[in-house]
Amino acid sequence: MEDQYIASVDVGTSLIRCHILNCRGQTISAVSQKVNLLYPQPGYVEIDPEDLWNSVVCLIKAAVLEANVGYNKITLGISTQRGTFTIWRKDNGQPFHNFITWKDLRSDALVKQWEKSLILKGFRMGCYGIYLLTGNKRYLAGSKMKLANTQATMRLIWALKNVPKLKQAVENGNAMFGTVDTWLVYKLTGGRKHVTDITNVSATGLFDPFILNWSLMATHILRIPSSILPKIVSNDYSFGSTVPSIFGVSIPIKCVISDQSASMFGSCCYQMADTKITLGTGTFLDVNTGSSPLGCNNGLYPLVGWSINNKITYFVEGASNDTGSLIQWALSAGIIENPHDSGTLASSVESTDGVYFIPAFSGLGPPFMDDNAASGYIGLKVTSTKNHMIRALLESIVYRVTLLYKMMLKETNFKIRSIWVDGGVSNNDFVCQLLANILGIEVHRPSSTEMTVLGVSYITGLKIGMWKNESKLKKLRTLNCTFKPSRDITVYEECVKEFNVWLKAVDRFKLWYT
Repeated sequence: MEDQYIASVDVGTSLIRCHILNCRGQTISAVSQKVNLLYPQPGYVEIDPEDLWNSVVCLIKAAVLEANVGYNKITLGISTQRGTFTIWRKDNGQPFHNFITWKDLRSDALVKQWEKSLILKGFRMGCYGIYLLTGNKRYLAGSKMKLANTQATMRLIWALKNVPKLKQAVENGNAMFGTVDTWLVYKLTGGRKHVTDITNVSATGLFDPFILNWSLMATHILRIPSSILPKIVSNDYSFGSTVPSIFGVSIPIKCVISDQSASMFGSCCYQMADTKITLGTGTFLDVNTGSSPLGCNNGLYPLVGWSINNKITYFVEGASNDTGSLIQWALSAGIIENPHDSGTLASSVESTDGVYFIPAFSGLGPPFMDDNAASGYIGLKVTSTKNHMIRALLESIVYRVTLLYKMMLKETNFKIRSIWVDGGVSNNDFVCQLLANILGIEVHRPSSTEMTVLGVSYITGLKIGMWKNESKLKKLRTLNCTFKPSRDITVYEECVKEFNVWLKAVDRFKLWYT
């Protein structure tokens, strides 16, 4: 397989990347481009589907050109952001509307309306009753189900009600729903495939991980028409090949997977209790729960991690929507001049001097579940400096991770010995060391923090025989640094003390916009 290469495409929220990797798992070319996010109204966050499609094609071409390899030696793997969707015409492939992203808040009123509805309350009560009778954890999960803006469910209902001509198209059987993965496969195959991979659909809120199919809650209670939904397939499904008109030759597509699942696979978290934290645009804490989904409370969700060779691995996930986006805000606000210097500046002061930051531009996620919370600083004094503010902002990222970690321990009873981190913010030494100190476990940062790219490449490589098994993949993993918790007990005690004060500060910002 020396002359075979993998083109690994990662469509994130902030960046689109394409890496060309060889049989040793080494990147021989890498190109990227910012995602052009659109903000047509307050709370709306969109992406133009055609613009995204053109960007992906251009990046693949640029990466292959830079690698100086032939298209006939390339196999394609794709990972995408989750929960972002559009709907297009079946007859000509024209979108009815822009992608409505997972960060979009237009359906917030619908979420609140349904959360208070007798229908949803009755559904939860019915599920809990069945759980008491049967002990089936599927119904326990149903009894704790919460709707969220990050899920596609309510945004899809909004689109079906508000997008012009869409209702008529649905009635005429001329509408196709799809997340980013579905759209890209549809376009790459010339409209021959209307499919979604199981990891992307499992994060939409439209999927039941216990029966591995579309949720009855979505299709029956919420009345989402099943006719518009794509076929659910495994990550190593036969996706077909690109049409020759795009690249001049047909390129086989051997893997499609969601970004967090790809990141987990790239981090080699293949065993139960293996834990990964992605510190990207948002924070995602994922824990491998093995061959069974976990019924969860308080904002943690059971998800399909991956489906490969007819074997399914499950995760439990907790998320905080504001992480890398905080750094970008601080940059635009003039609080920091260079993101790479933020850790050094934070370490230049011994503490925040009583300054705390609440990261809630997208609301406060689990365990607070407060979409009306505000962001801001508290405790500013005449002696406060930018460095105190930078440290407070970075500490808030770690505190949100700490909350997710504590929730996960309570839900799973797993004993976690170490965690792997990836994503752009994981390059910040201050964040990683504070994380190790407050969690009391080792934090491993790989040599490449582009675990999403590696993950989709690994699965693609397994599919084409480039690598034999997961054991071989672990040998490819290289470590940049391990952050060990401080042995000084006073350091841990100070971390806990500051964390508890931060929790009090959070209370001041809750429900601000009500």
